[in-house]
This record gives sequence, structure tokens and C-alpha cells, in this order.
Amino acid sequence: MAEQNFVDYVKICCRSGAGGAGSSHFYRAKGIPKGGPDGGDGGRGGHIILRGNRNVWTLLSLKYRKHIIAGRGVNGGENNRTGADGDDIILDVPLGTVARDAETGDFEFEITEHDETRILLAGGRGGLGNTNFKSATNQAPRYSQPGEPGQEEWKILELKVLADVGLVGFPNAGKSTFLSVITAAKPEIAAYPFTTITPNLGMVQYRDGRSFVIADIPGIIEDAHKGKGLGHRFLRHIERNATLLFMVPSDADSIKNNYQTLLHELEMYNPELLDKPRILAITKSDLIDEELQELLQPEIPKDVPHIFISSVTQYNIQKLKDLLWETINKFREDKPAEREGFLE
Repeated sequence: MAEQNFVDYVKICCRSGAGGAGSSHFYRAKGIPKGGPDGGDGGRGGHIILRGNRNVWTLLSLKYRKHIIAGRGVNGGENNRTGADGDDIILDVPLGTVARDAETGDFEFEITEHDETRILLAGGRGGLGNTNFKSATNQAPRYSQPGEPGQEEWKILELKVLADVGLVGFPNAGKSTFLSVITAAKPEIAAYPFTTITPNLGMVQYRDGRSFVIADIPGIIEDAHKGKGLGHRFLRHIERNATLLFMVPSDADSIKNNYQTLLHELEMYNPELLDKPRILAITKSDLIDEELQELLQPEIPKDVPHIFISSVTQYNIQKLKDLLWETINKFREDKPAEREGFLE
């Protein structure tokens, strides 16, 4: 049920409100049969607005709401009365939600802070009443502006999971088991590929009451950057993680080749991902002894910190927590602007 409730991609049709028309009214009162223009402006049409909410974790509320329609602005009235604005539609979305134009695929903006609001589709402006067109040479204008029409566009909303650590590895690398041990999360665990088909978030309790967030994201496969397997659905979640924890099992045919393949997929999807701090965890180390660990050293890449771990026996789990905490905080110090939303 939890997997069905996690929605990280929706396509919605948005229709903003039309602006109200300006009024072409003239003042009339007892004894004043020919008063001047007093037509008010029309109200603006309603906007469609996205609002960040740290208590929302999925786009589920929009999955079955395909048409979002904002209210129309009210027409201007007499006595220079401006019409009321149309009702805005405010959609609460998770932090890390990206808005794109569905037709062009162009990036528009990303919601990263709690209570941050951005206009997804603006309403039409209200028309000006005839009062605005009065002048010394035209004291009785009999015309006003109609309101601007609303816009109708299809938008794509994608969720990029916000976490301090993202787990990167092939299916069955032991990511879900590791997450279940290091956090209170309860991901599905089984001995077959693609057990995890949606991201799982867990809070890691560190020393002295401190904590950080770790995400188990669906396993990558070769050519994932081309959309194979879970493809882009997996890779976009990696973009918002501060640190990448690569996980390769000790019984892999080649630890170095596995790591290089994972790195290549990230580079092909987005070269900027290679700028993130990386740690290599060699999982399932309960299957080997210290002598075999030494024999595997030539197979381990030299350009990344590595550690042997076992989720089953909890071997080196605390050491890995220490290493992750140190790496996360170094990243925060080096790039504070990119740390917004992490470790709150």
C-alpha cells in the first residue's frame, strides 16, 4: 500500500482564471444627469500556485486530479469599484518538487523550502474601467478594457527526494537491508531484483541526539540514463542528495567494474552528480573474512573512501555512520547554498 501511495510524477492540466472586465459606467445622481466616468477595474483572474510543505512526502493528492481550474475575476463596478480577484488554487507539494512545461519539457522552477510559494500559471489581468481613459480632451470615454483571458497549459510535476545520503547500487546490492538496520524504515526486502520500486526514506539517529536522512532509491541498471529499467525515475532522485553512498556486494564479479558502471550512469545522466561527495560501502562482508578483504584490495577503486560492512552482523555500521556524518557536514561547510533543506 505504501508503494502505491508514493507518487513522484504527475501531469496536470492547469487553467488560470480570466480577468474581469472593466466597467464603462458614468456617475448618475439626483441633479447630476451627466456625471463623469466612474467605471472600476476588473479583478485579476485566479493564479495556480505551488506551496512547499515539509509534511507532504508525495504527489498522491494530484494523481487523480488532472484538471486544476482557478476562479475568474469579477467585473468592475460603478463608483470606481474594483472587481474581486478570482480565487487562487494553492497546491501543497513536497520539498524537492520540480515544475516543467509538459509540451517543451523546459524546467520552470523547484520548490525547496517550507511555505515557499511559486506561481505555476498566472491568472489574466483585469481590464481597466473607463475612469482610466479620462483626459482633458476626452472627458467622457465610453469604452473600457476586457479582462485578459486565462491560460490553459499542461504541466509536469516531478519529485526529487530530499535526503542527506542517497544509496546508489545495482538491484540486490543490500541497500534495503542496510536501510532497515540503520534506520527505523521498513522497506520490502527479498532475494530478487527490483524489490524496491519506490524511494524509501529513513532517519538515522546519530550521536548526541543528532540525525540525518538517508534514501534507498530503486536500483540502477546499465544504460539507466537512457531510461532502461527504472531509468530516469531513479536518477532524478539522486540529484537532491548531498552525499552518495555507493553499495557493491563483496561477492560481485568485479567491485571496481561495478563501481565504474554506476559512476558512468550518473555521469551520462548529469555530469554535475560527480561533484558530490562519494563513499563506497562493500556490503555482505559477513560472507568473507579479513584475509579475503585483503585479497580484494586491488579490486577496490583508489579514488573513493571505502569501508567493508555487513548489515546482518552490523559489522562496521557505526564506523560508516561516523564517516557519513563527517562527509555530510564537510559538504555543508563547503557549499552552504546547496545545503538548504538538509539537516534541519
